[in-house]
Amino acid sequence: MLAALDIIRNKIFDQATIVHQANVWRFQSKKIVFTNGCFDLLHLGHIDYLAKAADLGSVLIVAVNSDKSVGTLKGKNRPINKEDQRAMILASLHFTDAVVLFDEETPFNLISMIRPDVLVKGSDYEIDKIVGADIVRQNGGKVTTIDFLPGYSTTLIEERIRKGS
Repeated sequence: MLAALDIIRNKIFDQATIVHQANVWRFQSKKIVFTNGCFDLLHLGHIDYLAKAADLGSVLIVAVNSDKSVGTLKGKNRPINKEDQRAMILASLHFTDAVVLFDEETPFNLISMIRPDVLVKGSDYEIDKIVGADIVRQNGGKVTTIDFLPGYSTTLIEERIRKGS
């Protein structure tokens, strides 16, 4: 019997292995949902978003920006939590089936390799501008957005911490 931490670690994949695992899930007729983000400080908004994404299929893959990628996107003070910590926390969620890190600014290459059935982003994105939307649609998949819970963001949490409130 696997220990709880081993179960969590087994949900973290490198890019080559996640592609193989996605093919296994596809062979098993599982509907693969893909989303991505920094997930620097996991908060209620993230949980709500990821749970709703998971409900759109039978397997949820969460691609996580590496530390290098987060620094490029968010600035020199980010990430707050290192990539291995963020991956473990996301993998510990029961509705997350796989976590994979990526170094690039966008997950375009990962989406191209995984070919998910459903691509999900927050509703702050226009569907036609979501990276990888064209690939998913070409393969017969669906691209959708999920509304964020108002008032929850890592940036807001970071600002509250800095102000001491």
